[in-house]
Amino acid sequence: MHKPLAETIRPQSLEDFVGQDHLRTRLRAMIQSRRLQSTLFFGPPGSGKSTLALIMARHQNQPFLRLSAPEVGLADLRRKLDGVNILILDELHRFSKSQQDFFLPLLETGEIVLLGTTTENPSFSVTRQLLSRMNVLRLRPLESSELKQIGKRALAELDRNIPDKSTDIILSLSGGDARVYLNLLEYVRDLDPKDAEPDKIKTLLPEAVIRGDRDGDVHYELASAMIKSIRGSDPDAALYYLACFLESGEDPRFICRRLILSASEDVGLGDPMALPLAVSCQHAVEFVGMPEGFIPLAETVVYLALAPKSNSTYAAYLSAQKEVKDKGLKPVPLHLRNASTSLQKKWGYGKGYKYPHMYPGAWIDQEYLPEELKERKFYQSKDQGQEPRLISWLRKRKKI
Repeated sequence: MHKPLAETIRPQSLEDFVGQDHLRTRLRAMIQSRRLQSTLFFGPPGSGKSTLALIMARHQNQPFLRLSAPEVGLADLRRKLDGVNILILDELHRFSKSQQDFFLPLLETGEIVLLGTTTENPSFSVTRQLLSRMNVLRLRPLESSELKQIGKRALAELDRNIPDKSTDIILSLSGGDARVYLNLLEYVRDLDPKDAEPDKIKTLLPEAVIRGDRDGDVHYELASAMIKSIRGSDPDAALYYLACFLESGEDPRFICRRLILSASEDVGLGDPMALPLAVSCQHAVEFVGMPEGFIPLAETVVYLALAPKSNSTYAAYLSAQKEVKDKGLKPVPLHLRNASTSLQKKWGYGKGYKYPHMYPGAWIDQEYLPEELKERKFYQSKDQGQEPRLISWLRKRKKI
C-alpha cells in the first residue's frame, strides 16, 4: 500500500516538529507532565494538529487510539475504547452536541485522555461543558519559511530535484497547509522532469488546491474582510476577497446577501441606487449561474466600494430600537389612529389629523411621535453623496 509523503515524513518528536513556535514551551511542559491533560488542537488544515496529538500520545507510553469523528458512531466508539487510555479524535466538531456529551463522564473520572482536533472555532462547535474539561491550543497557518523547511525534508525523502522557482509556485498555492504542499510535491515528483519546470508546472498542477470552509472561521473572516474593504472604499481589496470567496467554492447566494446588506448599511442614502443594484446582482447571478456570475458580482463589489458612504439609516434604526427596548412601546397619538368604527370616532381616533396632500408641497407641520418622544431625534443625516439632496426640501420646510 502506498504511504503518502505527509505520513512518511510525519515528525515523531517535538524536536522534529516545524512551526507553532508560540506553543513550544507549553507543549513541552504538557508532554513532560506526570499526567497528560485532555487537549483540543484548533487550527487550519495542515498546521500540525494531528501530528502534535500523536507526539503527545506516544510520549506517554500508554495504549492510544486515533479515530476520525465522521467515520465512527458512539456504539462503535464504545467498543474501540476498551483498553485505551488516550483517544486522538480528529474533526471533533463533526460530532453533534449530544455526541460530545458522551465524553463528559469519561474525562470527569479520568478514564480516558481526549486529544481532539478541529478546524472550526470551538466556541461555536464544541459544547461549553466539554471545553471546560480540555485545554485549548490554537495553531496558526504555517509560514513560508516553515513550509520550506518541511519541503527540504520531503525532497530528500523523494530523492528528486525540483527547481526552486517551481517549489516556490507550489508553496504559494498551498495556503500555509503543509499537507497540500507535500501532496503537490509528491504529485510533481511523478511528472516528467521537463514538466516540472516553472513555465509548465502551474498548468499541470491539480485545480482543487484552494479549499473553502463554509462553516468555519475562514468563511466569516473573508466575509468580514470583503465588507470592511467595501466600507473603506477600497475596490482592489474588495475584489481580492470576492475572488477568494469564489475560488474557494463559496455559495454565490451568500455573497449576494452580504452585498445587499452592505448596500443598505454602509452606502445607504449616500447612493440610494446601491441597494437596487445589489438586488439586481442577486437576480443576475441566479439567472446566468456560475462561473459567469462573477461578472455582475465584480461590478457590484466595485460599485459599492466607489459609492459615497452613509450609515445614517442604519444608525437611526439602532437608535429607535434602543428606545423601544429600554422604555417600551408608547401609545400611538390619537390623531394618527384610524377610526374604523363609530366607537373609535367617539374616542377621538383620527381627530385633528392633517392630510399632507391637502397642503402646499404635500407637507404640513404636525407631531407624529408619541407625546413623551416629541423632541426625540433618531435620524441624523450625513453630508455624503445624495443624502444632502434628499433631505434638503425637508430642512427648508422645517427651517432646520
